[in-house]
Amino acid sequence: MPLVETQQEQDTMTEATPIKPHDRLAAACAPEMEAVNDLIRARMASEHAPRIPEVTAHLVDAGGKRVRPLLTIACAKMCGAVGDNPIKLAATVEFIHTATLLHDDVVDESHQRRGRPTANLLWDNQSSVLVGDYLFARSFQLMVETGSLRMLDILSGAAATIAEGEVLQLTAARNLATTEATYLQVVRGKTAALFQAAAEVGGVAADAPEEHIRALATYGDALGISFQIVDDWLDYGGAGDDIGKNLGDDFREGKLTLPVIRAIARGDDDEQAFWKQALEQGQADDLDRARAILARHGTLEETRLEALAWRDKARTALATLPPSELRDMLEDLADYVVARAH
Repeated sequence: MPLVETQQEQDTMTEATPIKPHDRLAAACAPEMEAVNDLIRARMASEHAPRIPEVTAHLVDAGGKRVRPLLTIACAKMCGAVGDNPIKLAATVEFIHTATLLHDDVVDESHQRRGRPTANLLWDNQSSVLVGDYLFARSFQLMVETGSLRMLDILSGAAATIAEGEVLQLTAARNLATTEATYLQVVRGKTAALFQAAAEVGGVAADAPEEHIRALATYGDALGISFQIVDDWLDYGGAGDDIGKNLGDDFREGKLTLPVIRAIARGDDDEQAFWKQALEQGQADDLDRARAILARHGTLEETRLEALAWRDKARTALATLPPSELRDMLEDLADYVVARAH
C-alpha cells in the first residue's frame, strides 16, 4: 500500500472534511493574525512576575479560535484599513476576552475550559483574578497606543458592559423570576458587547463611512447574541466533547438561560417544584429530568430557532456593505456559529 495518498484520495478527504468558515477567514487574515499573536506574546510577558505569562499562556495557547480578534482584523481589512492599529486593537480584544475568562472561572468555580483544567484549578483563585487584572491593564495600554479616543471609548465601554453583564448574571442566578428581557441583557453584556466592539473598531480603524461602521456594530451584536444562545442550547442539547466544558454546567450553576426560562413559564406545579429545588435551592442532581422537561415544552428547538433569527440579523447587517470575499466569509461565519446547534 502506498505511503502517500493519490490525488484522488486527497480530493476525497477534502470533500469529506470541508474547510470551516472560521478557518477560511483565518487563512485570509493569516499575516495580520500572526502579527496579533506576536504582539499578544510580547505584551503578556512580565519581567518581575513570571506567573503572569504562565497563567496567560495556559489559556491563550489552549487552542481557542480567536474569533473576536479575527473579527477586528477581518472588518478592518474588508474596509481597507492600513497601518498597525488593527493589530493593536485585535490584541486588545483578545486580552479583554482572556481577562474575563480568568475571572469567570473563579466566579463560576469552573474546573474545565476549552477541554483543559482551568487556571484557577491549576494555580489558585488569587492568581487568576490578579492575572486577569493585569491583562485588563495591558488592554488599556494598547487602546491608548492607537491614539484614537473613539476606539478607546468603544473598547472601554465594552469592558464596562461585560463587567455589568456578569454582575447582572450573578444576581439573576437561581432566581426563577428572571425574564427573557433580563436574559437578553445578560447575553448582550457578557458576550455580544465584545463581539460588537471587535467588529465596530475594525471599521473605525479603516475610517469607514458611518453607515458601514454602524452595520459592523449591528453584525457583531447579532453574531454575539446568536453565539451565546447556541452555547446555552449546547449546555442541555449538546455533548460534552463538543462544548469544551461539562454538559449541564449552567444547570448546576443555577443559570437561567432561554430554554429554562421558557420551560419554567409553561411548567405545571410538579415541574415548578423541580426547578425550584434544582436552581433556587442548588440541588441540581437530575440533568436528565431537566432535559426531558425542556423537550416536553419544545424550548430547546425554540432556542435554536432564536439563534437562527439573530444569525439572520447579522447577515442582513452585512448586506449593506460593499460585496467582497471577506464579507462573504463573515456571512459564512454567522452560519457556522449557529450550525453548532444541530
